[in-house]
Amino acid sequence: MSWIEEFKKELRVIAERIGDREVRDIVMNILEKPELSYSTTTPLIKLEESPAAPRKHHFFTGGLLLHTLSVVRIAEAISRIVEEVYGIRVNRDLVMAAALLHDIYKYYQYVRDEVYGGYKMREDWYLAHHYALVGELVVRRAPERLIRIVSEVHGDVPFTTIEGLVVHLADFLDARLGEVLQNTVLSKVKELESTCQLHRILDKLIVERGPREIFSLLFEKPDELKELVSKTCLMSNEVQRVVEKDH
Repeated sequence: MSWIEEFKKELRVIAERIGDREVRDIVMNILEKPELSYSTTTPLIKLEESPAAPRKHHFFTGGLLLHTLSVVRIAEAISRIVEEVYGIRVNRDLVMAAALLHDIYKYYQYVRDEVYGGYKMREDWYLAHHYALVGELVVRRAPERLIRIVSEVHGDVPFTTIEGLVVHLADFLDARLGEVLQNTVLSKVKELESTCQLHRILDKLIVERGPREIFSLLFEKPDELKELVSKTCLMSNEVQRVVEKDH
């Protein structure tokens, strides 16, 4: 099982643990059938392929799944702190639901970048992902309290729920974490950028080896990471030369 399939399965398991049946059914339904029901526009990539934000945080294939799982885990931790330290009761079902769904329609916004590697914004899409989510929740008759919380996560409305604030903070923290980690990797191998499409190579390595291996090397074995990127660049360049020669 690839790490992408592993993460997809883990997200479904988390959704199945939501105790509120109405909320759980909505989340499971969207995870199993994530296509927008009110739009005829077809996504150009699959949900599991999608980055979280091209050239920003989690720009690689599967980045959206990784970001979503991390936001769920961070939101769980913040919920405990809010309850134990601040004494504020948190509805964990709504936190998990909002964390699982908060970015799910980002995959409608992106297309593969055949020139520089990775992904880019598509030019024919017209709806911000969080607006798309709110619309889909309305169409699927989600409870209003979930719609409100999802709206608060992205700052569309003032915070009136602790659940919206918790997921907002978790989202912000993981976006920053992912951005710093991947940019640190790129800075370690910056000297290779003149002969190598680093975004494409990092995407390839993360897909093949998994984000845990790549990011752990960053701090534990940085020289090994640099060597791995260098070898992958050489192999990629050689393949490209062969393809060009055959044409």
